[in-house]
Amino acid sequence: MKPGVLLVRNAAEADELAGQVRASATKLQAWIASFGGDGIGLLQALKFDQVGFHPFDGHALNAIEQVNQIWTYLAALSAARVLFGLHPGAGRFSIAPGAHAAQPLDVMSEVEGLVGAETFAAVAPGNNRKLAKDLIKLAGRTELHRYVFFASPMFRFQGTTRRPQLERGGVQVWSVDV
Repeated sequence: MKPGVLLVRNAAEADELAGQVRASATKLQAWIASFGGDGIGLLQALKFDQVGFHPFDGHALNAIEQVNQIWTYLAALSAARVLFGLHPGAGRFSIAPGAHAAQPLDVMSEVEGLVGAETFAAVAPGNNRKLAKDLIKLAGRTELHRYVFFASPMFRFQGTTRRPQLERGGVQVWSVDV
């Protein structure tokens, strides 16, 4: 397995990994609560200092990067949970959100060519044309089942739901409630 790739065996393991991600957020919250400086000092530390924690490796990184990783991993793990339900014969899923060099897609089934997905978290799915770019990318792929999963506050509290109105090129689109 390549560095930066998580191999997830089942939905329960996806939930366990999501728990680790949430625990890293709790560590950051504790650091913020203990901060003794002023507002600019806090923002400077969050942006530039290595006061955050990688969700899995635990090594230090800046808090802004940790926030981005938390939401990216939670979206990908939520996608895996859905995919285990939709494709019980797909085997394990390898997850490498945002790690373009690690594998071609954010989520890929162990059964080659069966399932592939891109995942992201954004304020709105259209921000930076992320959804459109992922749909184009997946339309050119050969996996039998292709998906885009996204986490967005625009769809918060609506559950994990397929969004057919956003689909193009035979690619299913789902919003995930993380």
